[in-house]
Amino acid sequence: MVDLYSPLTAGALELPNRIVMAALTRARAGRTHIPNALMAEYYAQRASAGLIFTEATMVAADGCAFTGEGGLYDDATTAGWRAVTDAVHARGGRIQVQLWHPGRAAHSLLNDGVQPISSTDRAIRGDQISTPEGMRDYEVPRRLAREEIPGIVEAFRRAAERARDAGFDGAQIHAAHGYIIDQFLRDGANDRSDDYGGSIANRARLLLEIVDATAGVLGADRISVRISPLVPYNDMVDSNPEALVEYVARELDGRKIAFLELRHNDFRDPAEQRLAQIARREFHGPLFVNGGYDLAGAQAAVASGAVDAVVFGKAWLANPDLVARFRAGAALNPVDFAKLYTPGSAGYTDYPSLAA
Repeated sequence: MVDLYSPLTAGALELPNRIVMAALTRARAGRTHIPNALMAEYYAQRASAGLIFTEATMVAADGCAFTGEGGLYDDATTAGWRAVTDAVHARGGRIQVQLWHPGRAAHSLLNDGVQPISSTDRAIRGDQISTPEGMRDYEVPRRLAREEIPGIVEAFRRAAERARDAGFDGAQIHAAHGYIIDQFLRDGANDRSDDYGGSIANRARLLLEIVDATAGVLGADRISVRISPLVPYNDMVDSNPEALVEYVARELDGRKIAFLELRHNDFRDPAEQRLAQIARREFHGPLFVNGGYDLAGAQAAVASGAVDAVVFGKAWLANPDLVARFRAGAALNPVDFAKLYTPGSAGYTDYPSLAA
C-alpha cells in the first residue's frame, strides 16, 4: 500500500517519501537578500523531507514584500543559494526554489521608493504590511502596461537560469496567495480589458508564459506550480474557482510539468475537496496538496490515491526531523511564533531533534 513513506517519482525528481516541506518565509537573509550560512544550516537540517521548497524567493531586486527574504536575481544571491543547495544535497536532500514576485503585495518602503505593480490599480484592502517604518496600509499599485508584461516573464526566466546555476533540483512557480501571478489569475483582482484579462484563458496567460519560459531553461520535468483558488489571503477571491482549476490543471498537464501543488485554505472544506477532485481529473502528473493536514489526514489522503504527496508547513518550522517523528509517533516540538521572523538562530535552527 502506498503511504507517506513510499517513494515518489515527480518528473525528473525521485523523492524518498511524500512528506514535503512547504515554502516558509523566515526573513533570515537580511536587507541584502543574500542567503547565508544560517539559512544553509536550517534547510540542511530538514533534508529528510521528500522535497524542500525554499521560502518565496525574489525574481527582481525591487520585488520585496518581507524584510529579509531571499533573492535570486544577481551573482551574490545566486552564490548564497549555491551554499544552501550544497548543504542540502550533502545530506541527501532535494530542494526546489520557489520563484516569486509579490506584485501589489509589496510596498515602496521595502523597494527603494518603487511603487508596487499589478494586474490592476486597486490596492489590497483590509490588511497592512510591515515596513522599515512600521505597519503601513498597502499602496495603490501601478497597473502594468501590456508591453511591460514580457518583462515579468523574463524576470522569471532569468531566475530559472540562476536556479540552475545555484544547483536547485528545479523551481516552483508561485501562482498562489495573491501575489503577482495570482493577481492575474483571479478575477477578484484582475480587471484588465486586454488579452491578459477577462476570460480564464487570458487571465492564465501570464502563468503559462512563465511556465513555458522557465521550462525552457530547466526542463518541464523540473518545474512545479502552486495555486490557491480559494485562499483569501491578500484580499483575493475568484468568481468561478472550479473553472479556473479545470483550465489551469489541463494546460499544465499538457506541458508535462513535474507536479502541481494545490494550496487549500482548509482541506476539510467541501469546496476545497471539489477543487482537488477537479485537479486530479485534469492533471495526470503527481498532485501535491497543502492546507491544514495532520498526520492522520495526510496518510488517509495518500492511501486513498486522491493525492500523491502532502506539503506541511507549521510542522516543519519546529521539527527538523519531522519524517522521523511521524514514523515514531513522537510528539512534535511547539512553534515559537514570536521568533518566526527575528534575526539569528533562536526559533530557527535551535529546535531539538529526537536524537539530540
